Amino acid sequence: MSVALTRPVAHGPVQQEPLRVMLVDDSVVIRGMISRWLGSEPDIVVAASLRTGLEAVNQIERINPDIAVLDIEMPELDGISALPLLLAKKRNLVVIMASTLTRRNAEISFKALSLGASDYIPKPESTREATAAETFRHDLVQKIRHLGARARRSSHPTAAPSLAPAHDRVRDAALRAPAPVSAPVVKRSFSSQNPKALLIGSSTGGPQALMALVAEIGPVIDRFPVLITQHMPPTFTTILAEHLARASNRPAREAIDGEAVKAGHIYLAPGGRHMRVVRHGIEPVIALDDGPPVNFCKPAVDPLFASAVDVWQGATLALVLTGMGSDGMRGGKDIAAAGGSVIAQDEATSVVWGMPGAAAHAGICAAVLPLNQIAPKLVRLFSGDRS
Repeated sequence: MSVALTRPVAHGPVQQEPLRVMLVDDSVVIRGMISRWLGSEPDIVVAASLRTGLEAVNQIERINPDIAVLDIEMPELDGISALPLLLAKKRNLVVIMASTLTRRNAEISFKALSLGASDYIPKPESTREATAAETFRHDLVQKIRHLGARARRSSHPTAAPSLAPAHDRVRDAALRAPAPVSAPVVKRSFSSQNPKALLIGSSTGGPQALMALVAEIGPVIDRFPVLITQHMPPTFTTILAEHLARASNRPAREAIDGEAVKAGHIYLAPGGRHMRVVRHGIEPVIALDDGPPVNFCKPAVDPLFASAVDVWQGATLALVLTGMGSDGMRGGKDIAAAGGSVIAQDEATSVVWGMPGAAAHAGICAAVLPLNQIAPKLVRLFSGDRS
């Protein structure tokens, strides 16, 4: 185990302490690799590097980290068992679950989100996979930076993590969260056309938000197709589709290239492939491709949003949920320019207000709403009520 000294980092005229990260992984190679990466970041410090969940639970009060990167499979005490014990000792701890891409680990990562973990990240199978390792490094640093910054901005004590389903926890968080101060957002009118399809883009915090949303929009799903791009790797999207099917009590699955887009179904972009919608005769169909990442993401939201304009024109309604970066903003501009409508999740209820914030500040949104107000608004809009 190693403990790092805290070093102040300058951000403008005020110095702010770097984010303290506790690494918990039984692989000395992985711990060393991540420690080197994070050690090169001026606003992040590795406060401790531990081998087991038991060490983390026993030492968390002394280490006092802002963020824990927690492996799933470890001796003595695994990640999913350590998670609630860590959160019981530090309620505002940001926990990022790290695991290899297996179905079992994907299932455990989703369970961890329902137990209070903030996010998850897939680890490369080995450090020899240079491209995968670089993607892992980029994603991990960004998650630590954004989730840690939001946790520090919080000016109120965080409630203890709940064992309730994810959609209940997200709904509660929406009611508790303080409203951050941000620049005014210019809104445009909703489309004069009734929407014919719902498109959703999401990233960090998206699985929890999606679970809450689909449970409340049954009347929309029954009459219209719902297409979702969530930034997520293969295997994880398979599990997410299964969770969405249970939460909505409607058919939900990873989309299949060439299949018809029909009302009553939820189509999820499969991990590692972009999803678009195209016309085949008079019928809209799914088109998947293996093109390069867009906005550092694959699947990405922009290709889905932009493609929908050619199919539904001004009768397209897009929703941008919580997530890092700005994916969805350019595709949202295309939708707004064609006369369609864009809704963004608000800052207070977003885990990270990157994607929805970019859409909101681009002036393309007809509404910026807290998560618990989005479903009722969608039900009204798809029933023809644009008030």
